[in-house]
Amino acid sequence: MNQEGKFFALLSRMKYIRRWGLMRNTRQENLAEHSLETAYIAHAIALIHNRRCGGQADIGRVISLALYHDAAEILTGDMPTPVKYKNNEIRTAYKAVEQAAAVQMLSFLPEDLQPDYRPLLVAEGDGIEARIVKAADKLSALVKCLEEQQAGNHEFEHALKAQAFAIKEMNLPAAEIFMDRFLEAYRMNLDELSE
Repeated sequence: MNQEGKFFALLSRMKYIRRWGLMRNTRQENLAEHSLETAYIAHAIALIHNRRCGGQADIGRVISLALYHDAAEILTGDMPTPVKYKNNEIRTAYKAVEQAAAVQMLSFLPEDLQPDYRPLLVAEGDGIEARIVKAADKLSALVKCLEEQQAGNHEFEHALKAQAFAIKEMNLPAAEIFMDRFLEAYRMNLDELSE
């Protein structure tokens, strides 16, 4: 098979990449479901940013960035947060590994499509769209922590506090509005949600 035909088959393997590897989970979360949840949270944050905070985020770009934000982990695996952020040397080295994986993934696309996917796979800048996706990524992690807490798993309590703090530190009003308005519903069961 031709090298440039592998990209989408590789993406479909997101479902095999488990997250939260160092934590005891009541339910495993995979990269595909995390990416989808990050995308719809990012979409909501972008809308809030534009409608309520006077912003001009490119909604399509936000959604696209969110869908591919962790795609390199298909090749690298999910690096646990305590390891990934232990110090600047490890963080810098891991960023380089992620960039190399993203470039390798690009090579699995036909050449004429590579320029369209490069800005989605290879981190470039920290504009408002990237900041929104980063906040959505943290909110998705926060949701996972809430779900584990609801299931009686205290393993995620520190992670829950850390994610909430990190979101506040981002100083992105739309993300805080999302937290204030929508986060409490994640604590409800199906009967409560459907009333």
